[in-house]
Amino acid sequence: MFRRTFWFTAGAAAGVWATTKVHTKLRQLTPESLAAQAANRAVDAGHRLKDFALDVRAGMAQRESELGEVLGLDAPAGPELPANRRLAVEARAERRSDEYRQDHDHSDRFNSRTPHNRNEDH
Repeated sequence: MFRRTFWFTAGAAAGVWATTKVHTKLRQLTPESLAAQAANRAVDAGHRLKDFALDVRAGMAQRESELGEVLGLDAPAGPELPANRRLAVEARAERRSDEYRQDHDHSDRFNSRTPHNRNEDH
């Protein structure tokens, strides 16, 4: 009698455990649950990428400051450099932009000799 009761209870407990496991797994596999899991993983990956980018920027800034110290770029400008060097560089850049504008001027593209009617058939 006790044997039958024991095995009946053990079977009922195993059935309840298996049913609970199956229902839990089915809830995890619903489209809403899968979408939520994917969103959580994407957010986690985004946080990891952001942390990585911040670490890279910090390393770049540190290395740049080290190189600046070694090469003497942080030191004030000495008397051997001309005072108006910046003005010369700015003037050269302005000349280049003027030349570019002259070379790439498209104001004559739509003149009377070459009409561009997009509605006509070719």
